[in-house]
Amino acid sequence: MTTPEPARSREQRRRDTLGRLTNDGDAWVATASPKGRPCLMPLSFVWDRGTLLMCTRRTNPTALNVTPRGEAVVTLGHTRDVVHVEGLAEIVEGSELAGESADAFAAKLRWDPRDRRPWVYLRITPLVVKAWREENELKDRLLMRDGRWLDD
Repeated sequence: MTTPEPARSREQRRRDTLGRLTNDGDAWVATASPKGRPCLMPLSFVWDRGTLLMCTRRTNPTALNVTPRGEAVVTLGHTRDVVHVEGLAEIVEGSELAGESADAFAAKLRWDPRDRRPWVYLRITPLVVKAWREENELKDRLLMRDGRWLDD
């Protein structure tokens, strides 16, 4: 087993997290039905104006689960470099999504679902963001609370 690197500062972790949100393209999205049945799906995303913008079919459990409660958990990375986001999700019709956001999604993911039914966008607004690599970063993993970065 290798010795972990020294723990990063909160500021460095925030920079690394924003880099991951900007540059990564795929994430795991967890939602739950009104009866508590969990659903975990991989979705591609773009970081757009401080939110995660994704797309899925309206009939998929991920989209259906967003409607009743609006809660979602998104994770990026692997077990030794985690970005964990808890947020509020909303459904946005393709025709209702602002042009710049839809353009950013299409450009990054090379797919434009704006006029394709039954596809809808999911916009997830982070409320809590945590990031850690190893056990030595667990203590200070909280980077955002109540939608505000802690180092602002």
